[in-house]
Amino acid sequence: MTTLFTLILSSLRRCKVCIISIFITYCFSCLIGIIMVQSGNDFALSQRDRIVDAAAHHDKAAINYQSGNKLTAALYDFTGNLFLGAIPQTALGLGVVIPYFTVSYQGWVGGIVSVDNSHHSRLDKIKPAFYYFIVLLLQFIPYSLSIGVGVKFGLEVYKQNMEVGWKFWRFRISKENLLDIRNIYLISVPLFLIASFFEFFSTWNI
Repeated sequence: MTTLFTLILSSLRRCKVCIISIFITYCFSCLIGIIMVQSGNDFALSQRDRIVDAAAHHDKAAINYQSGNKLTAALYDFTGNLFLGAIPQTALGLGVVIPYFTVSYQGWVGGIVSVDNSHHSRLDKIKPAFYYFIVLLLQFIPYSLSIGVGVKFGLEVYKQNMEVGWKFWRFRISKENLLDIRNIYLISVPLFLIASFFEFFSTWNI
């Protein structure tokens, strides 16, 4: 157990720059989204309504939550974040800069939902505001970990294979880079689970 903990810390140290840069991108784009909707920007508000309406009709987590099935909603949210959100964006890390565009949009969406269906700010009252920011933080951290390690992996792959150009069949991948992905996911997965359960079971969601 101590050895595994040490391995995870080593992976975090190696990937920290990429992880932190992804987290900052989330926070900055989220802040832009918050400012836009809080100032009444028509485009941001219309996008907020479109996204929330689509989720209400098609997102299984949202549908189950509205039906009172909180456990099912949390599990759908967890699996969606992991398999449809984190893992694909880890793979996109091979493109190095590509995840920063998806993260920017994702963070922006997180910002524009800071108003409710009536376009009233969710930040006006203490509990809803705390709930909103805690949910964002609990989501941003595991996403930053899993996407950051993907970006680091992409950088290392190109660094190690510069001499082979675009001959992908000659690419080499170091065992250490693969272990970094495994180690980071060992902490990302439970963090995603915690985030989903807090989001759907918290009594602060009012």
